[in-house]
Amino acid sequence: MDMDELRTFVEVADAGGITPAALRLGVAKSIVSRRLARLEADLGVQLLARTTRGAALTEAGLTFRDYAARICAELDIARETVLPAGDLRGRLRVTAPLSFGPTHFAPVLAEMARRHPQLHIQTCYSDQFADLITQGYDCAIRVGYLPDSNLIATRFGSIHAKLVASPDYIAAHGAPTNPTELLSHEALLQGTESWQFMEGDQIVTVRPQGRFKADNGTALAAAAVAGLGIGYLPDGLTHSHLASGALVPIMENYPLRTAGAYVVRAPGSHPARKIRVLTDLLREYFDQTPNLVATR
Repeated sequence: MDMDELRTFVEVADAGGITPAALRLGVAKSIVSRRLARLEADLGVQLLARTTRGAALTEAGLTFRDYAARICAELDIARETVLPAGDLRGRLRVTAPLSFGPTHFAPVLAEMARRHPQLHIQTCYSDQFADLITQGYDCAIRVGYLPDSNLIATRFGSIHAKLVASPDYIAAHGAPTNPTELLSHEALLQGTESWQFMEGDQIVTVRPQGRFKADNGTALAAAAVAGLGIGYLPDGLTHSHLASGALVPIMENYPLRTAGAYVVRAPGSHPARKIRVLTDLLREYFDQTPNLVATR
């Protein structure tokens, strides 16, 4: 049985159609269709029911998808085991945050591609958490506080943050001195999140309010510079503004909880070597980048 046909079927099953699977694989839709047709002919069963909205798995397809994915994963592990130690091949699909990704993580991925010329890397930058399995990602780079899930997360560094505001905002509204006073100020928010501070060894949680919201940390940093409110922002997004005086730290006697930086993958007994290599490169980068203030 042809491995390209198996991989193509898994991609179509997970992507929900031939068109998105072709985009993931980087091949023409006609090639995807031919591979599927040959696989179904070899098996003698219909795996996919084509619809106007894409492709839906038949009962046989549902059963066969898990076996096919397992075979592909096991072959990848076997191939990595016998390859020379420094040689990476195949494809790595990664999702990374938009706030940090293009500035802090893209150079790491570019360096990985430079070191491994046979490896194809595809990255999607978004501050929305992607579903790794259904969207076909090998792993995700995530920062912050991870929600409980069945995903496997490997921490490669820490993200430190500060409460910041512009001098103009402080001149107009004053600066809060404790978490309770924050409730009477304009907060710059991603949604309805709570903010957590350390008071000794105790965690103090407040839920601030504000009229300016954005789903991206870079946008919130720009709003803070514009004097729209107080931001709870990671050092990697504010260090240049703090150095120039466009922002100043406030409430420094109430430090913010340290967040993590992680490589996250779907559950499995053995992480692909390309994911381990990426994790090691990210550790190296964090160790060498003081603006992220990485500690482990």
